[in-house]
Order: sequence, then structure tokens, then C-alpha cells
Amino acid sequence: MKEGKKDSPTPARHLDTTVVTGGRDPASYHGFVNPPVYHASTVLYPSAEDFVAHRARYQYGRRGTPTTEALEVAVQELEGPRCAGVALLPSGLAAIAAALLSVLKAGDNLFVTDSAYGPTRAFCDQMLSRLGITTTYYDPLIGGAIATLLAPNTRAVFIESPGSLSFEMQDVAAIAEAAHGKNALMLMDNTWATPLYFRALDFGVDLSIQAGTKYIGGHSDVMLGTVSANCVTAAGLKNTVRLNGWCVGPDDMYLGQRGLRTLAVRLDRHYRSGVAVARWLEQRPEVLRLLHPAFASHPGHALWKRDFTGASGLFSVVLKPVPQKAVYAFLDTLELFGIGASWGGYESLAIPFDCSNVRTATRWAPGGPAVRFHIGLEAVEDLLADLERGFAALAVAARA
Repeated sequence: MKEGKKDSPTPARHLDTTVVTGGRDPASYHGFVNPPVYHASTVLYPSAEDFVAHRARYQYGRRGTPTTEALEVAVQELEGPRCAGVALLPSGLAAIAAALLSVLKAGDNLFVTDSAYGPTRAFCDQMLSRLGITTTYYDPLIGGAIATLLAPNTRAVFIESPGSLSFEMQDVAAIAEAAHGKNALMLMDNTWATPLYFRALDFGVDLSIQAGTKYIGGHSDVMLGTVSANCVTAAGLKNTVRLNGWCVGPDDMYLGQRGLRTLAVRLDRHYRSGVAVARWLEQRPEVLRLLHPAFASHPGHALWKRDFTGASGLFSVVLKPVPQKAVYAFLDTLELFGIGASWGGYESLAIPFDCSNVRTATRWAPGGPAVRFHIGLEAVEDLLADLERGFAALAVAARA
């Protein structure tokens, strides 16, 4: 993990520029535009004295290489001046695990939004519980009133905004203030917006997490996670990652760097195309409700408009009641929307989901079957035509 840089301050630049320039120093690698890929384990020291004294910028492949540093610095610059360090992990879930383990110990209590990513819940319920750490799930719409629920041993609050699958918006700043007022830390999964559209550390978050597998990679060909820490949490995060021996393969780090360079233009396209498709879906007679924070019809739209500068291509819809076979017919007919986990790549995706069996602090009863969409980089007109065919198949199956 690269800690805060001590070079002279760089003039303020637009984030679109930062994603292109961050972590790059062609003069250090013979003028080549992209940082080199180091496949490395052993690092040789110039002398026995240097080895014993650990006098080396790079000490062992697991503890970082120039490839590691290039991506860490790029993400750190994107996160903004409150970022004191970045850790790279081999997946988004590994990043979540590293962030949680860096701030929790036996006897601690953790508050987690009831709308959290499923594997986050599984890690808390099945792994943290084995370590003597309890998890309390809370209503994502509670806002600053969460202060009344936090226990004396609550060490951290973990949020997603918007929520996974169901897209509830949370008042991040208010929850962070409440947590800090109770001597608890604030962790956030910020994969949906990325720091381009929401700089989590600026809103009081202590550890900001991204599944770099998604928009940073951007091409559905890499497993990667990042954790960005402020000055309060950077040292603990660094130590936790080292003690667990977590590291990312050099080729995955290279793909993360390559994807990051086009993040701004890709995310803008996902945003614009996503809004266009969502607007079309909201008007469809088959759709009961759109779950997209960028729309005024969404209960959390005011929070999104206040705090975020954009949206990604991920959102959900609730369909009017139809048999399950009709939903499956709709999805199976689509040609441009793949049926698969993950998102953030260049391709469009659509999956059915049901949160009712995992919610414990809230009740999921949307009024009909739900489908999550990721809008890729295809032409919107072609996506709409594909969806039109899907709805025709839904109607036939619903009548059968």
C-alpha cells in the first residue's frame, strides 16, 4: 500500500485528467507511456547490511512492486486529498474483508446496512461471527437517527449508497457524523459511483471500498478490489493487508491501470445510456416501479442530487405481477443483455432477484418480480429494440 505522497502539491485538475495521468511517470521507465508489468517475488539487495536493515524501496513481490505502486497512486489521486493510502486486493469481496478486519476485533459490534451486497452479509454472518464480532443490520433509510441505535461496543458502520439490487440512498454525511459521535468508524462500498461521481472520503467515510472488477477494470476480464483510507485508518489497513499476505497478480494490476485510463469516458456513456434506457422502461406498461436514484420518482433522488455528480449504468425495475416463467421468458429472449453476475463491463446484463430472504431489519415487498439491469456500451436504440422483443415474449408467456 502506498502511503501519502510527500512531493510538491500538484495543481488542481479535473478528475477526467486525473484518471489519465495518475500514477504515471514515463521518465522513470524510459519514456514508455504505460507503467511496466513486474512479475516478481524475490528482490535483490545491494548488500547484506541493506538486507538486515530493510533498506530498500521494494522488499518482496508480495509487499509491492512498481506495478503495484502505479495503480495505488492513481487510485489515491482519484480519491482526493483526504486519501492517505490505498490497498489493492484480489477481488472486491477481499477488499471488503480487508477493510472490516482492519478496524474490528473480538467483542466489537458492526452495523451494516440491510441493503448490503449479499457476499458482504455472508462474510459478516459466517466469518466475523467466528471471530467474536457481532453484526447488527439497520434500515438504510434511517439517516442520522442511527446514532440512537449504536451500542457502546459498536466500532464501525458499513454502508452502500445506493444499496445493492434495491438502490436505497443513504445520507452518508449524517451517518458518518453519527458514527464518529459514538467513536465508530465509517466504511462504504462505493463501487456504484466510483470516486468520479462520489468522493466518499470527503463525506466523512474512513475507508472507501471499490470492486475494481467492475468499472475500474471495465472489460469483464479482471478480479480486483481497492480500499482507500484516510489518515485515521491508513496504518491499520496497511498492516492488516500485510499480515494476511494479500496481494494482486501483476497482470490484473496492469488491466486495472489500463481500464482506469478510460474510466471517465466509459462511465459517462454508462450514465447517459442508463438514464435513456431507464426512462424508456419507466414508461412501459409492464413496469410497476423504477429503482434509479437519478430519477425524481426515486425516494432517494434528493440525496443523490445533493451529493453525487453522476450515476452508473446499474439500476433495477419492479415488474407488475406476472408468473415467474414470464420473467424467465423475458430474460431468455434478450440477445444483447447477458444473464450473469457482476457488472461494470462494456456489455449489458440483466438478472432476476429477490431480496426477501435476506433482509432482517426491513421488509422487501416491492409488489412484483424485480430485475436488475446493467447498461453497457451498446447503442441505446439496439438495447431498446432488444427489450421490446423481451417484453413481447413476456406477454406470450404470461398468457400461456
